[in-house]
Amino acid sequence: MGAIDEASYLRLLSAHTGLATESFAALDRHDSPLADHQIPHAAASGIVPLRRDGQLIWTLAPRQWTARALCQLVADYPEVRPHARLASADSLQRFLLRQGGRALADAATQGLRQRHPEMSAAPRAAKAAIWMQRARRGGGVLALALLPPLVAGEAWSLVLALWFLAFVALRLLGSLWPRRRFPRRSRRPDDQLPVYSVVVALYREAGSVAPLVQAIHALDYPREKLDVILVVEPDDRPTRAAIARLGVLPHLRVLIAPALPPRTKPKALNCALPFARGAFLAVFDAEDRPTPDQLREAVDAFARGGARIGCTQARLCVDNLTNSWLSRMFAVEYAAQFDVFLPGMADLGLPLPLGGSSNHFRTAVLRQVGGCDPYNVTEDADLGFRLARFGYHSTTFASTTFEEAPIAFKAWLKQRSRWMKGWIQTWCVHMRRPQQLWRDAGAGGFFALNMLVGGSVLTALAHPVLLYELLAALLGPASAPPSWPDDAALLHGLTIAAGYGSTVAIGLLGLAQRGRLRRGWILALTPLYWVCLSIAAWRALLQFVWNPYHWEKTDHGLARRPAAVPVPRWVQRWRQMEQRLETERDPAPPDDAREP
Repeated sequence: MGAIDEASYLRLLSAHTGLATESFAALDRHDSPLADHQIPHAAASGIVPLRRDGQLIWTLAPRQWTARALCQLVADYPEVRPHARLASADSLQRFLLRQGGRALADAATQGLRQRHPEMSAAPRAAKAAIWMQRARRGGGVLALALLPPLVAGEAWSLVLALWFLAFVALRLLGSLWPRRRFPRRSRRPDDQLPVYSVVVALYREAGSVAPLVQAIHALDYPREKLDVILVVEPDDRPTRAAIARLGVLPHLRVLIAPALPPRTKPKALNCALPFARGAFLAVFDAEDRPTPDQLREAVDAFARGGARIGCTQARLCVDNLTNSWLSRMFAVEYAAQFDVFLPGMADLGLPLPLGGSSNHFRTAVLRQVGGCDPYNVTEDADLGFRLARFGYHSTTFASTTFEEAPIAFKAWLKQRSRWMKGWIQTWCVHMRRPQQLWRDAGAGGFFALNMLVGGSVLTALAHPVLLYELLAALLGPASAPPSWPDDAALLHGLTIAAGYGSTVAIGLLGLAQRGRLRRGWILALTPLYWVCLSIAAWRALLQFVWNPYHWEKTDHGLARRPAAVPVPRWVQRWRQMEQRLETERDPAPPDDAREP
Protein backbone atom coordinates (compact mmCIF):
# COMPACT_ATOMS: atom_id res chain seq x y z
CA MET A 1 0.00 0.00 0.00
CA GLY A 2 3.04 2.26 0.31
CA ALA A 3 2.34 2.91 4.00
CA ILE A 4 5.79 1.62 5.04
CA ASP A 5 8.90 0.83 3.04
CA GLU A 6 10.07 -2.76 2.89
CA ALA A 7 13.38 -2.15 4.68
CA SER A 8 11.62 -0.64 7.70
CA TYR A 9 9.06 -3.44 7.72
CA LEU A 10 11.78 -6.12 7.69
CA ARG A 11 13.71 -4.36 10.45
CA LEU A 12 10.63 -4.39 12.69
CA LEU A 13 9.75 -7.97 11.76
CA SER A 14 13.32 -9.02 12.54
CA ALA A 15 13.14 -7.37 15.97
CA HIS A 16 9.80 -9.04 16.69
CA THR A 17 10.80 -12.57 15.61
CA GLY A 18 14.50 -12.54 16.48
CA LEU A 19 15.36 -13.61 12.92
CA ALA A 20 18.41 -12.01 11.32
CA THR A 21 18.19 -10.26 7.94
CA GLU A 22 20.16 -11.16 4.83
CA SER A 23 21.37 -8.60 2.28
CA PHE A 24 23.15 -11.07 -0.09
CA ALA A 25 25.93 -8.47 -0.36
CA ALA A 26 28.96 -10.74 -0.10
CA LEU A 27 27.45 -13.94 -1.51
CA ASP A 28 28.02 -15.63 -4.84
CA ARG A 29 26.59 -18.62 -6.72
CA HIS A 30 28.55 -21.18 -4.69
CA ASP A 31 26.92 -20.04 -1.45
CA SER A 32 23.59 -21.56 -2.51
CA PRO A 33 23.21 -25.33 -2.97
CA LEU A 34 20.45 -24.86 -5.53
CA ALA A 35 20.88 -26.63 -8.85
CA ASP A 36 20.31 -24.52 -11.95
CA HIS A 37 16.91 -26.07 -12.66
CA GLN A 38 15.78 -25.19 -9.11
CA ILE A 39 16.46 -21.45 -9.39
CA PRO A 40 13.12 -20.64 -11.12
CA HIS A 41 11.33 -22.46 -8.28
CA ALA A 42 13.25 -20.37 -5.74
CA ALA A 43 12.14 -17.22 -7.55
CA ALA A 44 8.54 -18.41 -7.51
CA SER A 45 8.52 -19.33 -3.82
CA GLY A 46 10.67 -16.47 -2.51
CA ILE A 47 12.87 -18.93 -0.59
CA VAL A 48 16.61 -19.42 -1.14
CA PRO A 49 18.79 -21.87 0.84
CA LEU A 50 22.28 -20.57 1.70
CA ARG A 51 25.42 -22.05 3.22
CA ARG A 52 26.79 -19.79 5.95
CA ASP A 53 29.62 -20.92 8.26
CA GLY A 54 28.98 -24.56 7.44
CA GLN A 55 25.25 -24.35 8.19
CA LEU A 56 22.25 -24.44 5.88
CA ILE A 57 20.15 -21.31 6.33
CA TRP A 58 16.77 -20.69 4.69
CA THR A 59 16.35 -17.11 3.50
CA LEU A 60 12.79 -15.92 2.93
CA ALA A 61 11.22 -12.83 1.41
CA PRO A 62 7.94 -12.58 3.39
CA ARG A 63 4.87 -12.22 1.22
CA GLN A 64 1.15 -12.68 1.85
CA TRP A 65 0.79 -15.01 4.90
CA THR A 66 4.49 -15.82 5.28
CA ALA A 67 5.16 -13.22 8.00
CA ARG A 68 2.25 -14.45 10.12
CA ALA A 69 3.34 -18.07 9.69
CA LEU A 70 6.94 -17.15 10.63
CA CYS A 71 5.79 -15.42 13.81
CA GLN A 72 3.85 -18.51 14.83
CA LEU A 73 6.71 -20.85 13.87
CA VAL A 74 9.30 -18.92 15.88
CA ALA A 75 6.97 -18.72 18.88
CA ASP A 76 6.39 -22.50 18.83
CA TYR A 77 9.94 -23.55 17.88
CA PRO A 78 12.53 -20.94 19.01
CA GLU A 79 15.35 -23.22 17.87
CA VAL A 80 14.45 -22.31 14.26
CA ARG A 81 15.94 -18.82 14.61
CA PRO A 82 19.57 -19.67 13.70
CA HIS A 83 18.40 -21.52 10.56
CA ALA A 84 16.20 -18.85 8.96
CA ARG A 85 16.74 -15.28 7.80
CA LEU A 86 14.62 -12.52 6.35
CA ALA A 87 15.33 -10.74 3.07
CA SER A 88 13.60 -8.12 0.99
CA ALA A 89 11.91 -9.28 -2.18
CA ASP A 90 14.07 -6.86 -4.17
CA SER A 91 17.38 -8.12 -2.76
CA LEU A 92 16.35 -11.76 -3.25
CA GLN A 93 15.34 -11.04 -6.83
CA ARG A 94 18.62 -9.23 -7.55
CA PHE A 95 20.63 -12.10 -6.04
CA LEU A 96 18.85 -14.69 -8.19
CA LEU A 97 19.23 -12.58 -11.32
CA ARG A 98 22.89 -11.87 -10.60
CA GLN A 99 23.96 -15.38 -9.60
CA GLY A 100 21.35 -17.47 -11.40
CA GLY A 101 20.79 -15.28 -14.43
CA ARG A 102 22.04 -17.87 -16.86
CA ALA A 103 19.75 -20.55 -15.42
CA LEU A 104 16.78 -18.18 -15.51
CA ALA A 105 17.60 -17.19 -19.09
CA ASP A 106 17.82 -20.86 -20.12
CA ALA A 107 14.47 -21.52 -18.47
CA ALA A 108 12.92 -18.60 -20.38
CA THR A 109 14.35 -19.59 -23.76
CA GLN A 110 14.69 -23.38 -23.56
CA GLY A 111 12.34 -24.43 -20.76
CA LEU A 112 9.46 -25.58 -22.96
CA ARG A 113 11.77 -27.37 -25.40
CA GLN A 114 13.43 -29.24 -22.54
CA ARG A 115 10.21 -30.19 -20.74
CA HIS A 116 7.83 -30.74 -23.68
CA PRO A 117 9.94 -30.85 -26.86
CA GLU A 118 7.04 -32.11 -28.97
CA MET A 119 5.08 -28.91 -28.15
CA SER A 120 7.86 -26.42 -28.91
CA ALA A 121 8.36 -24.52 -32.16
CA ALA A 122 12.12 -24.35 -31.52
CA PRO A 123 14.33 -25.88 -34.22
CA ARG A 124 14.45 -29.64 -33.71
CA ALA A 125 18.21 -29.73 -34.39
CA ALA A 126 19.41 -26.59 -32.61
CA LYS A 127 22.98 -26.93 -33.87
CA ALA A 128 22.05 -27.54 -37.50
CA ALA A 129 23.24 -24.94 -39.97
CA ILE A 130 20.77 -22.18 -40.79
CA TRP A 131 20.75 -23.16 -44.47
CA MET A 132 19.90 -26.73 -43.51
CA GLN A 133 16.97 -25.59 -41.35
CA ARG A 134 15.71 -23.39 -44.18
CA ALA A 135 16.05 -26.25 -46.65
CA ARG A 136 14.00 -28.54 -44.40
CA ARG A 137 11.22 -25.99 -43.93
CA GLY A 138 11.22 -25.12 -47.62
CA GLY A 139 11.08 -28.77 -48.57
CA GLY A 140 8.15 -29.34 -46.24
CA VAL A 141 6.24 -26.38 -47.67
CA LEU A 142 6.90 -27.51 -51.27
CA ALA A 143 5.82 -31.06 -50.43
CA LEU A 144 2.53 -29.84 -48.93
CA ALA A 145 1.97 -27.47 -51.86
CA LEU A 146 2.89 -29.79 -54.78
CA LEU A 147 2.27 -33.40 -53.76
CA PRO A 148 -1.50 -33.24 -53.05
CA PRO A 149 -2.42 -31.72 -56.45
CA LEU A 150 -0.06 -34.12 -58.24
CA VAL A 151 -1.53 -37.13 -56.46
CA ALA A 152 -5.17 -36.08 -56.25
CA GLY A 153 -5.40 -33.95 -59.40
CA GLU A 154 -8.60 -31.92 -59.67
CA ALA A 155 -9.90 -33.53 -56.48
CA TRP A 156 -7.41 -31.41 -54.53
CA SER A 157 -9.14 -28.26 -55.72
CA LEU A 158 -12.37 -29.73 -54.34
CA VAL A 159 -10.64 -30.45 -51.01
CA LEU A 160 -9.39 -26.87 -50.77
CA ALA A 161 -12.86 -25.51 -51.46
CA LEU A 162 -14.48 -27.81 -48.89
CA TRP A 163 -11.84 -26.88 -46.28
CA PHE A 164 -12.54 -23.24 -47.05
CA LEU A 165 -16.29 -23.82 -46.58
CA ALA A 166 -15.72 -25.76 -43.35
CA PHE A 167 -13.74 -22.81 -41.96
CA VAL A 168 -16.60 -20.46 -42.87
CA ALA A 169 -19.19 -22.82 -41.39
CA LEU A 170 -17.34 -23.09 -38.06
CA ARG A 171 -17.06 -19.32 -37.81
CA LEU A 172 -20.78 -18.95 -38.44
CA LEU A 173 -21.58 -21.71 -35.94
CA GLY A 174 -19.49 -20.10 -33.21
CA SER A 175 -20.92 -16.66 -33.92
CA LEU A 176 -24.56 -17.78 -33.88
CA TRP A 177 -24.32 -20.26 -30.99
CA PRO A 178 -26.65 -19.27 -28.10
CA ARG A 179 -24.79 -17.53 -25.29
CA ARG A 180 -24.81 -18.65 -21.70
CA ARG A 181 -25.90 -15.87 -19.38
CA PHE A 182 -24.48 -15.56 -15.89
CA PRO A 183 -26.10 -13.49 -13.14
CA ARG A 184 -23.95 -10.62 -12.01
CA ARG A 185 -22.55 -11.52 -8.62
CA SER A 186 -22.20 -9.07 -5.80
CA ARG A 187 -18.98 -7.15 -5.50
CA ARG A 188 -16.28 -9.30 -3.91
CA PRO A 189 -14.81 -7.69 -0.75
CA ASP A 190 -11.19 -6.61 -1.05
CA ASP A 191 -10.04 -9.02 1.63
CA GLN A 192 -11.35 -11.94 -0.49
CA LEU A 193 -9.42 -10.93 -3.58
CA PRO A 194 -6.22 -12.80 -4.50
CA VAL A 195 -2.92 -11.17 -5.37
CA TYR A 196 -2.95 -10.51 -9.12
CA SER A 197 0.17 -10.28 -11.30
CA VAL A 198 0.11 -8.04 -14.37
CA VAL A 199 2.93 -8.61 -16.87
CA VAL A 200 3.75 -6.33 -19.80
CA ALA A 201 6.63 -6.87 -22.23
CA LEU A 202 7.97 -3.55 -23.53
CA TYR A 203 10.33 -2.78 -26.40
CA ARG A 204 10.80 0.70 -27.83
CA GLU A 205 7.71 1.87 -25.96
CA ALA A 206 8.99 4.93 -24.06
CA GLY A 207 5.94 6.96 -25.09
CA SER A 208 3.51 4.26 -23.93
CA VAL A 209 4.88 3.76 -20.41
CA ALA A 210 3.06 6.60 -18.62
CA PRO A 211 -0.39 5.92 -20.22
CA LEU A 212 0.04 2.20 -19.57
CA VAL A 213 0.80 2.66 -15.85
CA GLN A 214 -2.04 5.16 -15.61
CA ALA A 215 -4.42 2.56 -17.09
CA ILE A 216 -3.16 -0.09 -14.63
CA HIS A 217 -3.64 2.32 -11.72
CA ALA A 218 -7.20 2.93 -12.93
CA LEU A 219 -8.02 -0.76 -12.34
CA ASP A 220 -10.60 -1.21 -9.59
CA TYR A 221 -8.35 -3.51 -7.57
CA PRO A 222 -6.56 -3.00 -4.23
CA ARG A 223 -3.16 -1.50 -4.95
CA GLU A 224 -1.52 -3.71 -2.31
CA LYS A 225 -2.76 -6.82 -4.14
CA LEU A 226 -1.33 -5.79 -7.51
CA ASP A 227 2.00 -7.23 -8.64
CA VAL A 228 3.00 -5.35 -11.80
CA ILE A 229 6.05 -6.55 -13.74
CA LEU A 230 7.40 -4.62 -16.71
CA VAL A 231 9.91 -6.58 -18.82
CA VAL A 232 12.26 -4.54 -21.01
CA GLU A 233 15.09 -5.40 -23.37
CA PRO A 234 18.70 -4.72 -22.27
CA ASP A 235 19.42 -2.25 -25.11
CA ASP A 236 16.17 -0.29 -24.75
CA ARG A 237 17.42 2.64 -22.70
CA PRO A 238 14.63 5.11 -23.60
CA THR A 239 11.94 2.78 -22.25
CA ARG A 240 13.95 2.10 -19.09
CA ALA A 241 14.40 5.84 -18.60
CA ALA A 242 10.65 6.41 -19.04
CA ILE A 243 9.95 3.83 -16.32
CA ALA A 244 12.53 5.41 -14.02
CA ARG A 245 10.79 8.78 -14.36
CA LEU A 246 7.71 7.27 -12.72
CA GLY A 247 9.60 7.03 -9.42
CA VAL A 248 9.45 4.19 -6.90
CA LEU A 249 6.13 2.33 -6.90
CA PRO A 250 5.93 -0.46 -4.30
CA HIS A 251 3.73 -2.69 -6.49
CA LEU A 252 5.76 -2.28 -9.70
CA ARG A 253 8.96 -4.12 -10.63
CA VAL A 254 11.18 -4.00 -13.69
CA LEU A 255 12.98 -7.02 -15.15
CA ILE A 256 15.61 -6.95 -17.89
CA ALA A 257 15.16 -9.74 -20.42
CA PRO A 258 18.33 -11.73 -21.15
CA ALA A 259 20.26 -10.83 -24.28
CA LEU A 260 19.71 -14.26 -25.79
CA PRO A 261 17.86 -15.24 -28.95
CA PRO A 262 15.09 -15.28 -29.86
CA ARG A 263 14.08 -11.67 -29.14
CA THR A 264 10.35 -12.22 -28.84
CA LYS A 265 7.52 -11.16 -26.58
CA PRO A 266 6.93 -14.73 -25.23
CA LYS A 267 10.56 -14.96 -24.12
CA ALA A 268 10.12 -11.70 -22.20
CA LEU A 269 6.93 -13.02 -20.58
CA ASN A 270 8.76 -16.19 -19.55
CA CYS A 271 11.38 -14.06 -17.78
CA ALA A 272 8.65 -12.67 -15.53
CA LEU A 273 6.85 -15.96 -14.87
CA PRO A 274 9.15 -17.27 -12.08
CA PHE A 275 8.90 -13.93 -10.23
CA ALA A 276 5.11 -13.55 -10.47
CA ARG A 277 3.56 -13.52 -6.98
CA GLY A 278 -0.09 -13.58 -7.94
CA ALA A 279 -2.47 -16.52 -7.96
CA PHE A 280 -3.59 -15.17 -11.35
CA LEU A 281 -1.56 -13.50 -14.08
CA ALA A 282 -2.75 -11.08 -16.76
CA VAL A 283 -0.81 -10.25 -19.93
CA PHE A 284 -1.26 -6.79 -21.42
CA ASP A 285 0.37 -4.97 -24.33
CA ALA A 286 2.00 -1.56 -24.14
CA GLU A 287 -0.91 0.30 -25.75
CA ASP A 288 -3.64 -1.47 -23.77
CA ARG A 289 -6.28 0.34 -21.74
CA PRO A 290 -8.33 -2.22 -19.81
CA THR A 291 -11.61 -1.13 -18.28
CA PRO A 292 -11.34 -0.73 -14.47
CA ASP A 293 -13.48 -3.78 -13.73
CA GLN A 294 -11.31 -6.25 -15.62
CA LEU A 295 -9.36 -7.99 -12.84
CA ARG A 296 -12.43 -8.40 -10.63
CA GLU A 297 -14.42 -9.75 -13.58
CA ALA A 298 -11.61 -12.21 -14.34
CA VAL A 299 -11.59 -13.48 -10.74
CA ASP A 300 -15.34 -14.06 -11.01
CA ALA A 301 -14.89 -15.85 -14.35
CA PHE A 302 -12.35 -18.24 -12.81
CA ALA A 303 -14.67 -18.85 -9.85
CA ARG A 304 -17.58 -19.68 -12.18
CA GLY A 305 -15.56 -22.07 -14.31
CA GLY A 306 -13.81 -24.03 -11.60
CA ALA A 307 -10.31 -25.44 -11.32
CA ARG A 308 -10.13 -26.70 -14.93
CA ILE A 309 -10.30 -23.17 -16.35
CA GLY A 310 -6.71 -22.35 -17.19
CA CYS A 311 -7.29 -19.08 -19.04
CA THR A 312 -10.01 -16.53 -19.58
CA GLN A 313 -9.88 -13.99 -22.39
CA ALA A 314 -11.16 -10.42 -22.11
CA ARG A 315 -12.61 -8.72 -25.14
CA LEU A 316 -10.44 -6.46 -27.29
CA CYS A 317 -11.78 -3.34 -28.97
CA VAL A 318 -10.12 -0.80 -31.26
CA ASP A 319 -10.57 2.80 -30.10
CA ASN A 320 -8.71 4.76 -32.81
CA LEU A 321 -9.88 8.29 -33.40
CA THR A 322 -7.48 8.54 -36.36
CA ASN A 323 -8.41 6.00 -39.00
CA SER A 324 -7.68 4.60 -42.43
CA TRP A 325 -9.86 2.09 -44.24
CA LEU A 326 -7.55 -0.67 -42.97
CA SER A 327 -7.88 0.36 -39.32
CA ARG A 328 -11.67 0.53 -39.75
CA MET A 329 -11.72 -3.01 -41.15
CA PHE A 330 -9.40 -4.05 -38.32
CA ALA A 331 -11.89 -2.65 -35.79
CA VAL A 332 -14.74 -4.61 -37.40
CA GLU A 333 -12.59 -7.73 -37.39
CA TYR A 334 -11.88 -7.35 -33.65
CA ALA A 335 -15.57 -6.82 -32.89
CA ALA A 336 -16.43 -9.99 -34.80
CA GLN A 337 -13.65 -12.05 -33.24
CA PHE A 338 -13.82 -11.05 -29.58
CA ASP A 339 -17.44 -9.99 -29.09
CA VAL A 340 -19.11 -12.68 -31.19
CA PHE A 341 -16.96 -15.59 -32.35
CA LEU A 342 -14.69 -16.45 -29.40
CA PRO A 343 -17.52 -16.37 -26.81
CA GLY A 344 -19.40 -18.85 -29.00
CA MET A 345 -16.32 -21.08 -29.29
CA ALA A 346 -15.95 -21.04 -25.53
CA ASP A 347 -19.60 -22.01 -25.05
CA LEU A 348 -19.08 -24.86 -27.53
CA GLY A 349 -16.25 -26.12 -25.31
CA LEU A 350 -13.61 -25.83 -28.04
CA PRO A 351 -10.02 -24.61 -27.59
CA LEU A 352 -9.60 -20.89 -28.22
CA PRO A 353 -6.99 -19.28 -30.46
CA LEU A 354 -6.35 -16.65 -27.80
CA GLY A 355 -5.75 -13.00 -28.58
CA GLY A 356 -2.31 -11.59 -27.82
CA SER A 357 -3.46 -9.40 -24.96
CA SER A 358 -5.74 -9.43 -21.93
CA ASN A 359 -5.25 -13.16 -21.41
CA HIS A 360 -5.73 -14.04 -17.75
CA PHE A 361 -4.13 -17.28 -16.50
CA ARG A 362 -3.93 -19.30 -13.34
CA THR A 363 -0.26 -18.74 -12.60
CA ALA A 364 0.30 -22.33 -11.42
CA VAL A 365 -1.32 -23.70 -14.60
CA LEU A 366 0.78 -21.46 -16.84
CA ARG A 367 3.92 -22.78 -15.13
CA GLN A 368 2.67 -26.35 -15.39
CA VAL A 369 2.19 -26.23 -19.16
CA GLY A 370 5.65 -24.72 -19.70
CA GLY A 371 4.82 -21.01 -20.04
CA CYS A 372 4.92 -19.34 -23.44
CA ASP A 373 6.78 -20.77 -26.41
CA PRO A 374 9.58 -18.22 -27.02
CA TYR A 375 10.01 -19.51 -30.58
CA ASN A 376 6.35 -19.05 -31.57
CA VAL A 377 5.55 -15.52 -32.75
CA THR A 378 1.86 -15.95 -31.86
CA GLU A 379 2.35 -17.56 -28.49
CA ASP A 380 -1.27 -16.80 -27.56
CA ALA A 381 -2.87 -19.09 -30.16
CA ASP A 382 -0.37 -21.82 -29.29
CA LEU A 383 -1.15 -21.53 -25.58
CA GLY A 384 -4.87 -21.96 -26.18
CA PHE A 385 -4.31 -25.36 -27.75
CA ARG A 386 -1.53 -26.40 -25.37
CA LEU A 387 -3.83 -25.73 -22.42
CA ALA A 388 -6.46 -27.95 -24.06
CA ARG A 389 -3.90 -30.74 -24.49
CA PHE A 390 -3.17 -30.57 -20.76
CA GLY A 391 -6.88 -30.86 -19.97
CA TYR A 392 -7.65 -27.19 -19.26
CA HIS A 393 -10.36 -25.03 -20.78
CA SER A 394 -10.36 -21.42 -21.91
CA THR A 395 -13.30 -19.05 -21.55
CA THR A 396 -14.15 -15.44 -22.31
CA PHE A 397 -15.67 -12.76 -20.10
CA ALA A 398 -17.37 -9.46 -20.81
CA SER A 399 -14.73 -6.91 -19.90
CA THR A 400 -12.98 -4.86 -22.55
CA THR A 401 -9.43 -3.79 -23.28
CA PHE A 402 -9.10 -0.92 -25.75
CA GLU A 403 -6.26 -1.12 -28.26
CA GLU A 404 -4.75 0.81 -31.13
CA ALA A 405 -5.03 -0.50 -34.69
CA PRO A 406 -2.36 0.05 -37.35
CA ILE A 407 -3.22 2.81 -39.80
CA ALA A 408 -0.63 2.39 -42.58
CA PHE A 409 -0.60 -0.66 -44.84
CA LYS A 410 3.07 -1.37 -44.09
CA ALA A 411 2.47 -1.56 -40.33
CA TRP A 412 -0.67 -3.66 -40.83
CA LEU A 413 1.16 -6.03 -43.18
CA LYS A 414 4.02 -6.62 -40.74
CA GLN A 415 1.65 -7.37 -37.88
CA ARG A 416 -0.66 -9.62 -39.90
CA SER A 417 2.25 -11.49 -41.47
CA ARG A 418 3.61 -12.20 -37.99
CA TRP A 419 0.22 -13.52 -36.89
CA MET A 420 -0.06 -15.74 -39.96
CA LYS A 421 3.49 -17.02 -39.50
CA GLY A 422 2.72 -17.87 -35.87
CA TRP A 423 -0.44 -19.73 -36.89
CA ILE A 424 1.65 -21.77 -39.33
CA GLN A 425 4.07 -22.54 -36.50
CA THR A 426 1.20 -23.50 -34.20
CA TRP A 427 -0.35 -25.81 -36.78
CA CYS A 428 3.00 -27.47 -37.53
CA VAL A 429 3.77 -28.02 -33.83
CA HIS A 430 0.47 -29.57 -32.83
CA MET A 431 0.08 -31.62 -36.03
CA ARG A 432 3.46 -33.32 -35.63
CA ARG A 433 1.63 -36.27 -34.12
CA PRO A 434 -2.02 -36.07 -35.15
CA GLN A 435 -3.01 -39.17 -33.19
CA GLN A 436 -1.52 -37.73 -29.99
CA LEU A 437 -3.31 -34.43 -30.58
CA TRP A 438 -6.60 -36.32 -30.97
CA ARG A 439 -5.99 -38.20 -27.71
CA ASP A 440 -4.95 -35.05 -25.81
CA ALA A 441 -7.48 -32.49 -27.07
CA GLY A 442 -10.25 -34.74 -28.38
CA ALA A 443 -12.04 -34.54 -31.71
CA GLY A 444 -13.16 -30.97 -31.01
CA GLY A 445 -9.62 -29.76 -30.38
CA PHE A 446 -8.32 -31.61 -33.44
CA PHE A 447 -10.88 -30.07 -35.78
CA ALA A 448 -10.66 -26.64 -34.15
CA LEU A 449 -6.91 -26.54 -34.80
CA ASN A 450 -7.30 -27.55 -38.44
CA MET A 451 -10.40 -25.50 -39.21
CA LEU A 452 -9.41 -22.32 -37.34
CA VAL A 453 -5.63 -22.06 -37.18
CA GLY A 454 -4.95 -24.06 -40.32
CA GLY A 455 -8.09 -22.74 -42.01
CA SER A 456 -7.26 -19.09 -41.35
CA VAL A 457 -3.96 -19.43 -43.20
CA LEU A 458 -5.21 -21.84 -45.87
CA THR A 459 -8.17 -19.68 -46.86
CA ALA A 460 -5.92 -16.63 -47.18
CA LEU A 461 -3.44 -18.62 -49.28
CA ALA A 462 -6.13 -20.27 -51.42
CA HIS A 463 -8.22 -17.14 -51.98
CA PRO A 464 -6.22 -15.77 -54.94
CA VAL A 465 -5.97 -19.25 -56.48
CA LEU A 466 -9.72 -19.83 -56.29
CA LEU A 467 -10.41 -16.29 -57.49
CA TYR A 468 -8.10 -16.76 -60.49
CA GLU A 469 -9.70 -20.09 -61.44
CA LEU A 470 -13.18 -18.58 -61.12
CA LEU A 471 -12.30 -15.58 -63.30
CA ALA A 472 -10.57 -17.80 -65.84
CA ALA A 473 -13.62 -20.02 -66.09
CA LEU A 474 -16.01 -17.09 -66.37
CA LEU A 475 -14.02 -15.08 -68.89
CA GLY A 476 -12.38 -17.90 -70.83
CA PRO A 477 -10.35 -17.25 -74.00
CA ALA A 478 -11.08 -13.95 -75.70
CA SER A 479 -12.17 -15.71 -78.90
CA ALA A 480 -14.53 -18.18 -77.21
CA PRO A 481 -18.23 -17.32 -76.85
CA PRO A 482 -19.55 -16.84 -73.30
CA SER A 483 -20.63 -20.10 -71.66
CA TRP A 484 -22.14 -21.25 -68.40
CA PRO A 485 -19.34 -22.03 -65.88
CA ASP A 486 -18.66 -25.66 -65.07
CA ASP A 487 -19.19 -27.30 -61.66
CA ALA A 488 -15.67 -26.51 -60.42
CA ALA A 489 -16.08 -22.82 -61.22
CA LEU A 490 -19.46 -22.75 -59.52
CA LEU A 491 -17.93 -24.32 -56.40
CA HIS A 492 -15.12 -21.78 -56.40
CA GLY A 493 -17.62 -18.96 -56.78
CA LEU A 494 -19.74 -20.35 -53.93
CA THR A 495 -16.64 -20.66 -51.76
CA ILE A 496 -15.52 -17.09 -52.31
CA ALA A 497 -19.04 -15.73 -51.87
CA ALA A 498 -19.40 -17.68 -48.62
CA GLY A 499 -16.12 -16.24 -47.35
CA TYR A 500 -17.09 -12.67 -48.17
CA GLY A 501 -20.64 -13.14 -46.87
CA SER A 502 -19.56 -14.66 -43.56
CA THR A 503 -17.09 -11.82 -43.01
CA VAL A 504 -19.83 -9.26 -43.55
CA ALA A 505 -22.41 -11.11 -41.43
CA ILE A 506 -20.14 -11.74 -38.43
CA GLY A 507 -18.71 -8.23 -38.71
CA LEU A 508 -22.20 -6.72 -38.54
CA LEU A 509 -23.02 -8.89 -35.50
CA GLY A 510 -19.87 -7.65 -33.78
CA LEU A 511 -20.61 -4.01 -34.60
CA ALA A 512 -24.14 -4.45 -33.28
CA GLN A 513 -22.72 -5.80 -30.01
CA ARG A 514 -20.57 -2.67 -29.71
CA GLY A 515 -23.36 -0.30 -30.72
CA ARG A 516 -21.35 0.74 -33.79
CA LEU A 517 -23.57 -0.60 -36.55
CA ARG A 518 -23.43 2.72 -38.40
CA ARG A 519 -19.78 1.94 -39.19
CA GLY A 520 -20.74 -1.18 -41.12
CA TRP A 521 -20.38 0.57 -44.48
CA ILE A 522 -16.68 -0.26 -44.43
CA LEU A 523 -17.57 -3.93 -44.99
CA ALA A 524 -18.23 -3.06 -48.62
CA LEU A 525 -14.43 -3.26 -48.94
CA THR A 526 -14.33 -6.90 -47.80
CA PRO A 527 -13.03 -8.26 -51.16
CA LEU A 528 -10.14 -5.77 -51.07
CA TYR A 529 -9.39 -6.68 -47.45
CA TRP A 530 -9.25 -10.37 -48.38
CA VAL A 531 -6.69 -9.55 -51.07
CA CYS A 532 -4.58 -7.85 -48.37
CA LEU A 533 -4.98 -10.92 -46.13
CA SER A 534 -3.73 -13.11 -48.98
CA ILE A 535 -0.67 -10.91 -49.46
CA ALA A 536 0.07 -11.19 -45.73
CA ALA A 537 -0.37 -14.98 -45.81
CA TRP A 538 2.03 -15.53 -48.70
CA ARG A 539 4.54 -13.18 -47.09
CA ALA A 540 4.18 -15.14 -43.83
CA LEU A 541 4.80 -18.41 -45.65
CA LEU A 542 8.03 -17.08 -47.13
CA GLN A 543 9.11 -15.77 -43.72
CA PHE A 544 8.30 -19.13 -42.15
CA VAL A 545 10.81 -20.75 -44.47
CA TRP A 546 13.49 -18.06 -44.30
CA ASN A 547 13.23 -16.41 -40.86
CA PRO A 548 10.57 -18.10 -38.70
CA TYR A 549 11.57 -16.64 -35.32
CA HIS A 550 11.89 -13.01 -36.32
CA TRP A 551 9.46 -10.78 -34.40
CA GLU A 552 8.25 -7.85 -36.51
CA LYS A 553 7.35 -5.26 -33.92
CA THR A 554 4.21 -3.15 -34.26
CA ASP A 555 4.82 0.54 -33.53
CA HIS A 556 2.31 2.18 -31.22
CA GLY A 557 1.31 5.74 -30.44
CA LEU A 558 0.74 6.67 -34.09
CA ALA A 559 -3.05 7.02 -33.88
CA ARG A 560 -5.01 9.57 -31.89
CA ARG A 561 -7.02 7.89 -29.12
CA PRO A 562 -9.43 8.89 -26.34
CA ALA A 563 -7.76 10.62 -23.41
CA ALA A 564 -8.41 7.95 -20.79
CA VAL A 565 -10.17 4.69 -20.05
CA PRO A 566 -13.83 5.39 -19.19
CA VAL A 567 -14.57 4.46 -15.59
CA PRO A 568 -17.99 2.77 -15.24
CA ARG A 569 -20.51 4.75 -13.24
CA TRP A 570 -21.04 1.93 -10.72
CA VAL A 571 -17.28 1.96 -9.98
CA GLN A 572 -17.38 5.71 -9.43
CA ARG A 573 -20.36 5.39 -7.06
CA TRP A 574 -18.70 2.54 -5.15
CA ARG A 575 -15.50 4.52 -4.68
CA GLN A 576 -17.48 7.52 -3.42
CA MET A 577 -19.28 5.28 -0.92
CA GLU A 578 -15.98 3.80 0.27
CA GLN A 579 -14.59 7.31 0.82
CA ARG A 580 -17.68 8.26 2.86
CA LEU A 581 -17.35 5.11 5.00
CA GLU A 582 -13.65 5.78 5.53
CA THR A 583 -14.45 9.34 6.67
CA GLU A 584 -17.09 8.05 9.09
CA ARG A 585 -14.66 5.51 10.57
CA ASP A 586 -11.84 8.02 10.93
CA PRO A 587 -13.37 11.51 11.16
CA ALA A 588 -11.15 14.55 10.89
CA PRO A 589 -10.08 16.00 14.28
CA PRO A 590 -11.59 19.29 15.42
CA ASP A 591 -9.77 22.44 14.41
CA ASP A 592 -8.32 23.02 17.86
CA ALA A 593 -6.83 19.51 17.92
CA ARG A 594 -4.99 19.81 14.61
CA GLU A 595 -1.28 20.44 14.57
CA PRO A 596 -0.23 23.88 13.33
